Amino acid sequence: MKVSTKGRYALRLMTDIAAHDGNGYVSLKDVAERQNISMKYLEQIAGLLAKAGLLASGRGAQGGYRLVRAPEDYSVGSILRLTEGTLAPVACLAGEANSCERCGECPTLDFWTGLYAAVNDYIDRYTLADLLAEQTRKQTGGPD
Repeated sequence: MKVSTKGRYALRLMTDIAAHDGNGYVSLKDVAERQNISMKYLEQIAGLLAKAGLLASGRGAQGGYRLVRAPEDYSVGSILRLTEGTLAPVACLAGEANSCERCGECPTLDFWTGLYAAVNDYIDRYTLADLLAEQTRKQTGGPD
């Protein structure tokens, strides 16, 4: 499994908005500068996140994006699944049902299923609030 730039940047965008939305909407221009990410790419990602109901957008001089829920109410997994689609390690686990003709006799299926469960458990264990706390810890030089 490899997370694309879209998934990585979505997490950075959401963390940045969480860190700066105390003053209302956060400008994508400001996020682009702070995160060193292309404005055009951020617009695509923010649009996807807004369409899915994770962000609210505002127009005008004070416009931008803001979270619609508290940071602790966003799992990293929900953001990554939205931007990446499936995080399945093999194609046969990517859909609702396993349509592989060999699934009944596949000696590796349980291994891949376990790996997929471990990945999902891990990414769902962390929230945007956790990422924000880690950012704050790194910026202030706090203890590990």
